Amino acid sequence: MRVLVVDDSALVRMAVSDILSKAGMEVVDTAKNGKEAVEKTLKLKPDVITLDINMPVMDGLTALKIIMEKRPTPVVMLSSLTKEGARETLEALKIGAVDFVTKPDGALVDLSSVAQDLVNKVSMAATTSLNVLRLQNLKKIKGEVVRGNWKGRTKDVCVLIGSSTGGPSALEMIIPRLPADIPSPVFVVQHMPPGFTKQLAERLNSMSEVEVKEAENNERVKDGVVYIAPGGYHMKVRRAANVVRIKIVDGEPVNAVKPSVDVTADSVVQAYGGNVVGAILTGMGEDGAYGMRLIKEKGGLTVASSEDTCVVFGMPKAAIEIGGIVSVKPVFEIAEEIVRFLEVKLNE
Repeated sequence: MRVLVVDDSALVRMAVSDILSKAGMEVVDTAKNGKEAVEKTLKLKPDVITLDINMPVMDGLTALKIIMEKRPTPVVMLSSLTKEGARETLEALKIGAVDFVTKPDGALVDLSSVAQDLVNKVSMAATTSLNVLRLQNLKKIKGEVVRGNWKGRTKDVCVLIGSSTGGPSALEMIIPRLPADIPSPVFVVQHMPPGFTKQLAERLNSMSEVEVKEAENNERVKDGVVYIAPGGYHMKVRRAANVVRIKIVDGEPVNAVKPSVDVTADSVVQAYGGNVVGAILTGMGEDGAYGMRLIKEKGGLTVASSEDTCVVFGMPKAAIEIGGIVSVKPVFEIAEEIVRFLEVKLNE
């Protein structure tokens, strides 16, 4: 695996190179700004690039755009934990970066705490080059809002969407296509650190008819609102006296992640029974597989992203393999499937 390391700090370049080299990867070169990154990408054709955002001469976002146009390559961003860093990171994911690693706050050179995360994400990125190319083409598809027939509604229903690596871009192909009058709440569990989910919610809200917000503890659930689980916490829902409220809870990671799709899935089934539509998108690991199967077993309907439209097929594949999925669709058709499944549940 050949990696190009890009950062304006010589110490960070050295630290990242050392971490990757010790993991058995070949660091083919380093670059100190975006201009060098573009030049060396075209010349050396690395398998993966680690890319800083804030650099002189040419910043990381500009370099990323040029790389994705001239030679699409899997990119893992190095991001700061600031609000501005979160906004820029989401922009990088939209442009085509596969994933990101957050630099420890206040200690840019000491990357030991994120070393394993960096190695894992660079390794995973090396397997996604074709999917990155496909995703760039998918983003050119401008889908209209999907209108549903909600006549004869007789029950409470909800939607649960789970995603991880590649999820923000996938969500941008789904959430903005949901209609404002959707007769259900939508719960989204996206694997992300604290701080990033609020920025994700604000970005999706600006693009959508539905209201999109980061979920808050004890808030009453409303139809037509998309609730995104806060990074670093699990999101549950609880029904009492026929009122459904959100519970934001700390606790141990489940499936090595927090928030976990499975945790939310278990609670929505308790609150809504079989009146749940579940969707599992792109991501590493198996989180959501148990949850999708539980939804299906209780009488709910579930859909997974197809392999050729996933950055990483891990989560959908796991859900399909254990029998948790009713249908498999390209990510750009999942909004239609969610609306169709809601119509089915409402008219049963």
